[in-house]
Amino acid sequence: MFSKREVLGAPLAAAFGLDGLARAAPPPHRSQTHPSPLAHRAIAPGRFDATAQSLGGYRAPDWFRDAKFGIWAHWGPQAVPSQGDWYARFMYVPGHPHYDHHVKTYGHPSKVGYKDIIPLWRAEKFDPDALAARYAAAGARYLVSMGVHHDNFDLWRSKHHRWNAVAMGPKRDIVGDWKAAAVRNGLRFGVSEHLGASYCWWYPNHLYDQFWPKLGLAYDGADPRYADLYHTNRDEPFINTPASWYTTNPAYHARWFDRIRDLIDTHEPDLLYSDGGLPFGEVGRSLLAHFYNSSVARNGTLEAVYNCKDSGSGAFSSDWAVQDVERGVLKGINPHAWQTDTSNGDWFFNRSDTYKTADEVIAMLADVVSKNGNLLLNVVMHGDGSLPAESDRLLTDLAPWMAANGEAIHGTRPWKIYGEGPTTATAGAFAEKTSYTPQDIRFTTKGETLYAITLGMPEGRTVITSLAQPNPHERRRVRAVRLLGRPAGIAFRQTGQALVIDLPAVLPTRHASAFAIDFA
Repeated sequence: MFSKREVLGAPLAAAFGLDGLARAAPPPHRSQTHPSPLAHRAIAPGRFDATAQSLGGYRAPDWFRDAKFGIWAHWGPQAVPSQGDWYARFMYVPGHPHYDHHVKTYGHPSKVGYKDIIPLWRAEKFDPDALAARYAAAGARYLVSMGVHHDNFDLWRSKHHRWNAVAMGPKRDIVGDWKAAAVRNGLRFGVSEHLGASYCWWYPNHLYDQFWPKLGLAYDGADPRYADLYHTNRDEPFINTPASWYTTNPAYHARWFDRIRDLIDTHEPDLLYSDGGLPFGEVGRSLLAHFYNSSVARNGTLEAVYNCKDSGSGAFSSDWAVQDVERGVLKGINPHAWQTDTSNGDWFFNRSDTYKTADEVIAMLADVVSKNGNLLLNVVMHGDGSLPAESDRLLTDLAPWMAANGEAIHGTRPWKIYGEGPTTATAGAFAEKTSYTPQDIRFTTKGETLYAITLGMPEGRTVITSLAQPNPHERRRVRAVRLLGRPAGIAFRQTGQALVIDLPAVLPTRHASAFAIDFA
């Protein structure tokens, strides 16, 4: 839930100056008798309201269950410095590489702060139609745009916030451009909001150096002229506890509700993602009810998908939403649809980064889909909107594989077991480093057909022990086997030990092979 980096523990906090950073004096203790932040804030009429009871029993729509693969544009001003994720936070943390880069490249954050990075994000090479077409060719069935990251900068024509991409930076509605491109390319459209965590996450901008030559000189976040960008709460620092992820200030809850409702109403997304649990109790449930009711009013049925993390909000135990697992997978076949979100590199462009290969992405996709999940993959972009060579190569490699093997991915459902092989992925968030082999196989089904996907390029033959005859999963004998992407037939034999498939000398695709198996 917490970071695209691991949450800082005490030793790292000290190393990055968090333990010793001085803070401005906190404001007086907040009253606990504030009126509800929902006063005078109507939600769309319908069967859903802010009660847990009304939201219970949610089921992901078929479009999401069929899509299996989405591409995320996790992109914004923080891509400009080319240093990676959480730049807006760590540029205010002495000892962190982002701080060092900022001072060296732009100047000291007492004068040149994040407000001065925003105008440098001009997105001059951003071509959403060309990118969406490539995403669709690579097998994506939904496209997700960043709506607002922890940097508190809205990427649409915000009605409630002057710090937005139409008023400054690229001076265009980035979310709207992505939406139009998605529709033109036959993709469902989603948005992500990270605003809920911003109010605590960004508190370092109110601090100051504790060393010469800038000892005690406040960073630009303390300048009241920019309080609407940098926030004003100085007594809710996010360091390393779940309780610090979301503010307890009702005024911020109300601002979050207004801005994210504006995002929903303006661009009518099919999917909304929150980076954390469902925020702010009743306020979050009200926003979710508005999202769902609006979807029903627009489509005649509930087509909306809401993703959030497992953080004790009750969203999954009560079936309000689709669970998201950042950079990881669940154990075994989950009874409900779920989603892995990950990136082919750092979450924002990092010139020193390493990138996932097509082999790794395809293996992760097959593993996730076999367990009733979807994969939402950020494809890293430069600040100007162009693709790094590694992102360009990934999309190029995915396109022919999906053209041949997408039948085993899209529109499928889990089989009786998710797979077999020597490798088991560690379950849970931030645990995606799994090295699969061609002997690792994942299963999906569609109608009467079973698909078996190798998590690597096989050689000579593929042996599937789960389809020995007899076996506990399928009493019928195998009648036919197709190697996807190859028009000619393929030899196989079913023995008491395994289904053995003889492979041609040249495989139709690189990276992995998929077989369609029919039974008598």
